[in-house]
Amino acid sequence: MNLSAEHKDVPAAPNKAPADELVSVIVPSYNMARFLPQSVGSALAQTYTNLEVLIVDDGSTDNSAEVVQQWGGNPRVRVHRQVNGGLSHARNQGIAHTRGPFIALLDADDVWAPDKLARQMPLFRGRPEIGVVYSGYQRMDLKGEPVFTGSTEMHRGWVSGPLLIENFLPASSVVVRRECFERYGGFDVALRTGEDYDMWLRLSAHYPFDFVPEATIRYRVWGGQMSSDYVGRYATGIRTMQNFLKNNPGTVDAAVVRRAWAHTYVGRGNVTLWRARQWRAAVRDYLRAIAVKPGYWPAYRALIRSLITWRAA
Repeated sequence: MNLSAEHKDVPAAPNKAPADELVSVIVPSYNMARFLPQSVGSALAQTYTNLEVLIVDDGSTDNSAEVVQQWGGNPRVRVHRQVNGGLSHARNQGIAHTRGPFIALLDADDVWAPDKLARQMPLFRGRPEIGVVYSGYQRMDLKGEPVFTGSTEMHRGWVSGPLLIENFLPASSVVVRRECFERYGGFDVALRTGEDYDMWLRLSAHYPFDFVPEATIRYRVWGGQMSSDYVGRYATGIRTMQNFLKNNPGTVDAAVVRRAWAHTYVGRGNVTLWRARQWRAAVRDYLRAIAVKPGYWPAYRALIRSLITWRAA
């Protein structure tokens, strides 16, 4: 499969019955042996049974090789081992080594609800234009206990504008048509974080999205995950936004672009203040937000709050 396809629109594929088609579940894993049984088990427990699971062991140095032996006799589970190349490379290899017309992502430390795919796959039926279906989620801690999950606004249809403001698609919630990757390329291997945001933005310029509002995944929040690198995440996110706007001029309304930048600067300012304790740098970001969108109240609120306390809201 070509994961570096030229970016161009091509005619939609013939309509089929997605709810009956094979779903390839990609589970990239690097030293996640302790979580793999629960994660892979949740995929195999799906009420939607026409699926294959590919565990991509990205050069693990823990006991992953021993853990995956428990599925040695299961015809629906395969393991692809490779030298460590990062999450993007692992996902791309997973796509290349599977055959389903739909790709579902499942991070090795996350868990699916049993009816996840059964809820999502019907949204593709009779709608060949839909490229991505995602869902709501519930956070959990290292031990699997639920933790507070704030409300996240979800969007369907052409979502480039809302997505530019905020990434509302947890990677483990997403099911994607394989043709999306074949036409517009795989995950960017140059990105060590935020590779999913880059992918969703790229696809949003070419495909409508849809969603299941209920939480169909439990997303594990803990210190060992890559997404805990807040500084790196914002730096990568800003470059991703810049690249998207450069490559897709006119896709997003100018007013929405200004709001997206204001939102991003306030978010980075908050992280800089609350975690790095750098007040001056945070204030510079708040002022950047006001400059790009003078009426953006969250920037004024954050600026005023920074004069009172450095504690997270």
